[in-house]
Amino acid sequence: MNRNNLLFLLIILIAFISPSSVFCSSHNYSGISPNANLLAQNNAMDEFEEDLTEEDNKSKKKKKDKDKDKDKDKDKAKEDVSLNMDFFLSLLINIITVILIIRFIYYPNYKNQDSLFTFFLFNIIVFVLMYLLNQIKISLGAAFGLFAVFSMLRYRTENITAKEMTYLFIVIAVGLISAVRLDTMELIMINSVIILITYALDGNILFKREYSKLVQYENIELIKPERHLELIEDLKNRTGLKIRRIDIIKMDFLRDTASIKVYYHN
Repeated sequence: MNRNNLLFLLIILIAFISPSSVFCSSHNYSGISPNANLLAQNNAMDEFEEDLTEEDNKSKKKKKDKDKDKDKDKDKAKEDVSLNMDFFLSLLINIITVILIIRFIYYPNYKNQDSLFTFFLFNIIVFVLMYLLNQIKISLGAAFGLFAVFSMLRYRTENITAKEMTYLFIVIAVGLISAVRLDTMELIMINSVIILITYALDGNILFKREYSKLVQYENIELIKPERHLELIEDLKNRTGLKIRRIDIIKMDFLRDTASIKVYYHN
């Protein structure tokens, strides 16, 4: 072949060479074969897909565990709110305590049947509320807050006295204490202490109970301070009460009468 023919063949060969062939030849020149390069690319893609699959599996597993935890929390909440023997035993101790305080301490002294319904109903409602709230793990601050709400209650009536309000707070406190998850013996001991202290203070043991009555008195001449002892003796004879002291509430000179509050021991 002459020089012109060789040049013509070289031009044709260059025209039919593809870019991929040039790319591969450059890699061949660097020492890496085309098959090795393709295998590396496939391995990289496989590793990437495996990472995606692993992340997806982890995400699904995490979501599944979260759903299981929610279901467990719901089941646990249902179990917590359920009523068991502890509820009925605590309720029984609570009712017995209130009966002993109201029937054998309060009622013999005050003879007020209208307050009995209030005392018992308040106690039972407070007990049930606190027991259910305690089952769902109410905080101690919320418990005292609820007690404070009941403590602020005040009846808009002239008939309720400070002693009756005190007994109302006592039955509320008994309901709160009985609703707390205490051991049975601990609960009995605490309620027994409350009963004993109440009976000692308001059962004519430590302090002799003093009763009072309002009397309309017509012998106005004995109202004078210098005849105070004669007035007390006259009231004792008329009423038959062991009068300890008196307070003159009101005097009506037009009618010659006086309103006197007498204090006596039963």
